[in-house]
Amino acid sequence: MKVARVAGTVVSTIQSPILDGRKLLLCDVLDGAGRPDGSYLIAVDLVGAGPGETVLLIDEGSSARQMIGATSGPLRTVVVGIVDAVDDDGRWSGDGAVPDADARG
Repeated sequence: MKVARVAGTVVSTIQSPILDGRKLLLCDVLDGAGRPDGSYLIAVDLVGAGPGETVLLIDEGSSARQMIGATSGPLRTVVVGIVDAVDDDGRWSGDGAVPDADARG
């Protein structure tokens, strides 16, 4: 799994049938500090993410195809979650509201 930030959408008028009707997102992969690492991926959106959001990606073809119920096809990366915060030794950061210490459990 990887964490990335959605940079925008990808429009493709001619594509493989496995991608028909699915939103494609251009995602900047983030390093451990939350900065772009210089790489990007095009991912099928399964959760309704949009530009600027931090997302969780599965970047492995077999798992990605299982997520959409396909047995074969040119699919490698899918967005499976929108990240609210990242906990790194007690420091919280992210796009969403920061939970207080009592809410962390």
